[in-house]
Amino acid sequence: MKYSYAIVLTGSIATGKSSVASVFSDFGFDIIDADQIAHEVLDEEVDQIVELFGEQYRLASGVDRKALGTLVFSDKKKREILESHLHPLIQKKIENLSEELDKLKKPYLIDIPLFFEFERYNIASSIVVYAPVDIQLHRLMDRDGFSKEQAQKRISSQIDIEIKKAKATYVIDNSRDKEHLQDECMRVKELILEKYTV
Repeated sequence: MKYSYAIVLTGSIATGKSSVASVFSDFGFDIIDADQIAHEVLDEEVDQIVELFGEQYRLASGVDRKALGTLVFSDKKKREILESHLHPLIQKKIENLSEELDKLKKPYLIDIPLFFEFERYNIASSIVVYAPVDIQLHRLMDRDGFSKEQAQKRISSQIDIEIKKAKATYVIDNSRDKEHLQDECMRVKELILEKYTV
């Protein structure tokens, strides 16, 4: 059965999921990265994207993600069109990778940023990387150079981090420094290994 050993790694924009994924990778966990798969699918589907949204979204290297991102974050209908086209393709790739990893009979992570938003994946366990909204906002402005309004729009397009925190199997608090984050990852790793070790 697919996802037998899967644990979703999720959070919200700028809560620090990539940092946590990196730490768990160092711990020896296999990680399926839904964003990376989405990028691959997006570039494979460049002709379809251009057909849906226009030639201006084509680059020599594939899709102009930044321009497409600006479009879909400001137009809910266009975002839904893009998602309904891409998500089945992304999900199929994730399922195939998951089936291979399940054969190893050890826990692995699937990094799915919008796990709670879409409820497409029948995976029982989840890790939510948590940081309060004010920290998300500042990180997003510092990291990506967004205005406060742009950053707020991206945060608002996702389910509130407090709701995700309440739904999580495990919570990793990333509201402090790197040392604290490392300790939090270690704590959750031990809980996971305890559960999956027979």
